[in-house]
Amino acid sequence: MSRIKKAFENGKAFIPFMTCGDPDLGTTRECVLEAVKNGADLIELGIPFSDPTAEGPVIQEADMRALSGGVTTDKIFDMVRELRTEVTIPLVFMTYANVVFSYGADKFMSRCAECGIDGIILPDLPFEEKGEFLPACDRYGIDLISMIAPTSRERISMIAREASGFIYIVSSLGVTGTRSEITTDLKAIIEEVRRNTDLPCAIGFGISTPKQAAEMAKLSDGAIVGSAIVKLIGEYKEQSPRKVGEFIREMKAAVK
Repeated sequence: MSRIKKAFENGKAFIPFMTCGDPDLGTTRECVLEAVKNGADLIELGIPFSDPTAEGPVIQEADMRALSGGVTTDKIFDMVRELRTEVTIPLVFMTYANVVFSYGADKFMSRCAECGIDGIILPDLPFEEKGEFLPACDRYGIDLISMIAPTSRERISMIAREASGFIYIVSSLGVTGTRSEITTDLKAIIEEVRRNTDLPCAIGFGISTPKQAAEMAKLSDGAIVGSAIVKLIGEYKEQSPRKVGEFIREMKAAVK
């Protein structure tokens, strides 16, 4: 069983996202450690990209700050290797296909395996084009995590059958960001997923409050929160790790 699947074994999972290098890699490292200490079951680490098409303004701005501060993919690999001396929960990268393509898929996945990354999410990679990266993922034991959106419709069963790690259910159309209300018929999507795979599925995009996280966890196997955490880090900068830890403790209690 993969380390990712194990993250969902003890009840509902809480999955925070943070942008690596915003405001600096030292702060990212401390935020990860606080997240683990306060109950995160799996952590998504964003590799910043100059044109993050799936992201709303909060994460776009975090990407720009990180890139302006000199963050590189190699520096992020080094940070993860260092984190792995203290962190045992699954870590997955979330980035864009061009980041992996320009680095070289084989070299990228090799470095993921070497530093202890468990999976990768590429929101701009269409299901039909995953063959570009899947062989390298399989070679190095990295789960290529599939996303299922409200627009996936008749493709849901096909995506679910071929998924690995866990399935990322996108709660709403549009880009990442907090939403006051999530109105998608997620129950129907998750029922279709469960008819086709026993992999866990977690819901992300738009979740920012304990109430929303609890609602999403009732429907699925866990909740993913990004923009609300990235916003905290943007506001408190080097002082953000403690605030992030407090927020995660509250969200984890809600999904339980």
